[in-house]
Amino acid sequence: MTTNYRDLLEKRRSIRDFQDQKVPLKVVEEILRESTLAPSASNSQPCRFSIVNCKNTIKALSDESKANLLDDYAKDKTSLNPAYVDVLKDKNFNVFYNAPCVIFILGSKRVASLDVDCALAASYIMFSAVERGLGTCWINLGSNIRDPQSRALLAIPDGCRIVAPIIVGYPKAIPPASERHAPEILRVID
Repeated sequence: MTTNYRDLLEKRRSIRDFQDQKVPLKVVEEILRESTLAPSASNSQPCRFSIVNCKNTIKALSDESKANLLDDYAKDKTSLNPAYVDVLKDKNFNVFYNAPCVIFILGSKRVASLDVDCALAASYIMFSAVERGLGTCWINLGSNIRDPQSRALLAIPDGCRIVAPIIVGYPKAIPPASERHAPEILRVID
């Protein structure tokens, strides 16, 4: 377990390769309780969560998201990195990287600050997971769930949208940090 803030910062990595081990629901619930401590605009706390711990369901949701992305790309409704197009066409590619758990962070489309509020909750989830020896990654490619049955399965209310699918699991390895540049301070006014 990580015990100090600096360790959390250094050990939080985007993990895409997991051990074949379930994340206990109790642990996920603890992580989500801690995520509710994240700030939100006007303390509105708009984030809702849907947890998927079933590998077959995760794969089905991956397939749906891939199909929707490719359909949107073909109809010129979205732009994709050209490298992603071939990967998304691969029936064996799982956008959730075969993670044992996905937490979908969502909220009402009417909340102007939803993206920021959900991003803050996501960061708290990621740090809370690291503290428990878990790895995470925000998988934006997995947010394209539109089928009414899939949305009902995830208990996504009408008028809500997925902002941040976060995969969670026990990492096979923790990669080194990628190089970071110094902060670009445009001005200091004293």
